[in-house]
Amino acid sequence: MTLQRLNQKIAQASLISGDDPPLVALAGRQADARESGPHHHATGQLIGLLSGLLSVRTRMGAWVLPTTRAVWIPPSHLHAARSHGPFEGWAVYVAAEACGGLPRQPQVIEMTALLREAVLRAAEWDIGPLRPDQKRVAGVILDEIGASAADTFMLPMPQDVRLQRIAGALVERPDDARTLEQWAQWAHLAPRTLSRRFVDETGLSFTAWRQRARLLRALELLAAGESVTAIALELGYDNASAFIALFRRTFGVTPGRYLAANLPRI
Repeated sequence: MTLQRLNQKIAQASLISGDDPPLVALAGRQADARESGPHHHATGQLIGLLSGLLSVRTRMGAWVLPTTRAVWIPPSHLHAARSHGPFEGWAVYVAAEACGGLPRQPQVIEMTALLREAVLRAAEWDIGPLRPDQKRVAGVILDEIGASAADTFMLPMPQDVRLQRIAGALVERPDDARTLEQWAQWAHLAPRTLSRRFVDETGLSFTAWRQRARLLRALELLAAGESVTAIALELGYDNASAFIALFRRTFGVTPGRYLAANLPRI
């Protein structure tokens, strides 16, 4: 599908309403990185990749998506997305009327083989009323979205404005080595207050949150072709071994194996 035709279909898909069609799917490939600023749709949206890597941000937090995951955005939820280099991906726009049984908050789900194949089949359809066989495939897509468990590996964002300043600074500079006490002083907080509120608002300790921010950034750098040693140094680790050990504890594999399994090249 040409980029012009893909953009036309995106515009049509984002306006669907009613029960027929309950959803519109599309798929395409882009040779360059793409970024979309904060926006929302009247429809629900499921976004996934066949190759490449995608970062998605919502008011709840941030995710980095490999090909094994997809992100669900309910209707009218503000979100932003950015790809890292070339990518091949797909999106499903679900009419608001068909979202009743689907998650009410943004979340990442595991991409099953059944869901992927159903989406790719639906991406071949023209926009319009569905035949009975197409309605059954659309029903499979909706059922798979509704039944999928949420992936908990995200970077949850705190709500306290002072904590948001710290979180934003660490996202921009994950190698910043300031201690909890130093960050507390910078944000005009007592260290005990900072520690407690980070757990209350994100479910993670300050140290665990910073490690997760670094790991999500590591996924982006891996997709960009950076070496493991360069990534470790850029994220503030003294040596590559410490970074590799943390990566393996979190994802179960080394960075190199993760790259090979989750980020196939176009």
